[in-house]
Amino acid sequence: MRKVLSSVVAVMLTGTSGYAADMYEPQVIEAPVQETVVQTGGWYLRGDAGWSYNKLRGAHYFQGSNKVDQDFDFARLRSGFVIGGGVGYQITDHLRTDVTLDYMFKSNFRGGTTGWCGAVVCHSTDRSSMSALTLLANAYVDIGHYGAFTPYVGAGIGGSYVRWNKLKNTICDDPSNPGCNTTEHDGKKSWRFTYALMAGTAIDLTCNLKADVGYRFRHVTKGDMFGYKLNGGPGYDKGYYSHEARAGLRYSFNGCETATYIPPADIPVYK
Repeated sequence: MRKVLSSVVAVMLTGTSGYAADMYEPQVIEAPVQETVVQTGGWYLRGDAGWSYNKLRGAHYFQGSNKVDQDFDFARLRSGFVIGGGVGYQITDHLRTDVTLDYMFKSNFRGGTTGWCGAVVCHSTDRSSMSALTLLANAYVDIGHYGAFTPYVGAGIGGSYVRWNKLKNTICDDPSNPGCNTTEHDGKKSWRFTYALMAGTAIDLTCNLKADVGYRFRHVTKGDMFGYKLNGGPGYDKGYYSHEARAGLRYSFNGCETATYIPPADIPVYK
């Protein structure tokens, strides 16, 4: 009898162990997980305003009926206000491109010349103004992200539509014509080749809005300046440089974080 009872107890213990093993057998299940990721590509709009310090490279004109090419004694172009906008695309986290259209408001021109009034040397003072519309295709390298700040460098190429207003040429020391006498020359307008170099920093304001503070160097090549009148002209400028301090905003259409499904890791569960 004792042997029979021992056998029964052994069988019961064996079944209990099997049942316990079934209870703690690991089974892998999957649970959906969401994580937030930042979209680095996409379209953006920009708007900028700034102040342009202009440096005229010089000016010259044809003097008298013999058309002697004469340089201005001095030629200065004052600073002007600049405003513009554009549309761009963030290609990668470090590379973007855009097309911009900028308008430089009237910048005053002051110059002076020396010539002949008959057999006597005389001098003139010259007054005009110039404005310019610039269209550029630009590319930028965003150097890195440092908190809310993203410094960048860039370059652009395109053209400027330069419009000169009338040139007022005033002579006050002509002995054959006492007093001060002013001659007006019609201003000229033309498209000019233009390139630009940029550097600055973007500052995150929200997930899709950035402030952009930077510097732009712009070179506009030479072209027509004013027309012929009374044995003077036409005249040409030798192009100009502009050094621009700029500030603006960039709005990205998909710059905010979005919820994206991420495949989960295997999670062991016991039953």
